[in-house]
Amino acid sequence: MQPTREHILTILKEKHEATVDELSEELSLTPVTVRHHLDILRGDGLVDIPRARRRKAPGRPQYLYALTTQGAALFPRRYDQLANHVLIELSSRLASAEEVQEVMESIAERIASQAQLPSGDFEARLLAVVAFLEELGYMARLDRGDGPDCRIRIVNCPYESVARSHDVVCAMDLALLTRLLGTAPERVACAAREGRECVYLVRLEAE
Repeated sequence: MQPTREHILTILKEKHEATVDELSEELSLTPVTVRHHLDILRGDGLVDIPRARRRKAPGRPQYLYALTTQGAALFPRRYDQLANHVLIELSSRLASAEEVQEVMESIAERIASQAQLPSGDFEARLLAVVAFLEELGYMARLDRGDGPDCRIRIVNCPYESVARSHDVVCAMDLALLTRLLGTAPERVACAAREGRECVYLVRLEAE
């Protein structure tokens, strides 16, 4: 990213919000230049629509700029470390691996309950499942072969770094797909183990 715009994002992260004049003073740039950079950042979805802050004294209102959720997400997040620690602690406190598995399956059930899936037509359900996975950040793709079966490819596993250390995360994904599809798919490739993506075989012959 262009250094000035990166600096603007850092200032907004530290201050939570700032006016053009405040940014201008901090950056030693003219207000016109600052507005130019803010317009680009807004176009990229990183800075929100400014909100007016009225002066106590008479005069035109000042406008405050702040990061969008997308802009804030550019800064470091270590959710993977937290998840690793939570799973380690969970494993140490529960009596068996089966209990940990049950917890992960409950999480899968909770996630699946958020999906709005059609009933009856399996083809429509399958497409809705892929769309739901896409919303969750899985970058899911549906591949159809020559036969009756198909494959769901997960191009991006949102939990891949955690799954490399904890098999139960992959088990959660399998439980999630089983709950969504209403039938258990077969995992034929795993990004956390040997492949670059996860692939699930969905057998449609019986449908």
